[in-house]
Amino acid sequence: MTSEKIIQKTIAFVKEQLADAEGGHDWFHIERVYKNALLISKSENVDTFIVALGALLHDIADSKFHNGDETVGPKTAREFLFKLNVDSTVIEHVINIIENISFKGGHEVQKFHSPELDVIQDADRLDAIGAIGIARCFNYGGFKNRALYNPDIKPNLNMSKAEYKASKAPTINHFYEKLLLLKDKMNTKTGSQIASNRHAFMELYLKQFYNEWNGNS
Repeated sequence: MTSEKIIQKTIAFVKEQLADAEGGHDWFHIERVYKNALLISKSENVDTFIVALGALLHDIADSKFHNGDETVGPKTAREFLFKLNVDSTVIEHVINIIENISFKGGHEVQKFHSPELDVIQDADRLDAIGAIGIARCFNYGGFKNRALYNPDIKPNLNMSKAEYKASKAPTINHFYEKLLLLKDKMNTKTGSQIASNRHAFMELYLKQFYNEWNGNS
């Protein structure tokens, strides 16, 4: 089976798997990450086949929607790729990408590194910031029935992985606990350039948010 055919089958599989997913982690999130990963790849020395598969499968079973179980996504991806007779080294690389792409509170030591992971990680983080990142943030906050903002609950920048995953803090706190930190965590030059613009938009949004909250505009 050709690489292109495998990619097309992967797209169809992901669309089917995520048909009822939460709006910030649905097929359209995957599609945006996929497109951004291919864009960034143009300036990087990477295997674009691995980038494509990693981007398409990186959120095939996000642990947030599987009771925190981080093994579901890698297992689902491995079984799917095995059925397509994808080379074992490619499968292992994709699994390592899925297992190491997540932010996880920003304090976890990443156990695997590759240029392909760098590209997909940047593409995924880009979708968490800017206009779409803001929309996804509030969509997930609503999904979890979290408050928009509570001035009495301050952001916690020193959460452990477990605390980060269990947090029920207001949605605005997530900007400080993750979104505003991503600009300086980008791996590639292209990713950094795009992130700078999206970061500036979030800062402008927050300024307007506080003005409206405090009755200043």
